[in-house]
Amino acid sequence: MGVIEIVKYPEPVLEKKGELVTEIDGVLQGKIEDMFESLYAVSGLGLAASQVGHPLALFIYDLSLSDTIPSEIKGPAAILNPEIVEMEGEVIGDEGCLSIPGYFEKVKRAVRVQLKGLDREGKEVRIEAEGLFARMLQHEVDHINGVMMVDHFSSLKKDIFFRKLKKRMKRGGTW
Repeated sequence: MGVIEIVKYPEPVLEKKGELVTEIDGVLQGKIEDMFESLYAVSGLGLAASQVGHPLALFIYDLSLSDTIPSEIKGPAAILNPEIVEMEGEVIGDEGCLSIPGYFEKVKRAVRVQLKGLDREGKEVRIEAEGLFARMLQHEVDHINGVMMVDHFSSLKKDIFFRKLKKRMKRGGTW
């Protein structure tokens, strides 16, 4: 199938909670491969299944170009049914989203997280992360829970965001 177009905000699929993955088969593996092709086509770090129209509890990531991430967890990796089980600290940093291309805003996230889930073969994985890696994991788990980065904005920042979105929609465009 190849590269899948990334769904843009405010498409309803982005606000749906992903269904738990219960069957790991060739169809799912094909979706995962297509997601990787789509991620590489836009030079992203992570991509949730909902961002390509599949409301599943699944995301992929590849941080292999990063010098700060230990090589054994850089990816590429697919995480099924992820859950953040521990969070520590707070940090505010710039964040973007492939479903809102070109838009960046400061978002408060945990400094460190521990995530558990399954790899693409169904084996349990636990990941401890901090910094950019922790931010990306939280962002992708938010997608799986139907939460967009916009949902973390203050009311003032939300108002500005929605005014910009309304202008773009009036001109017939999207992000």
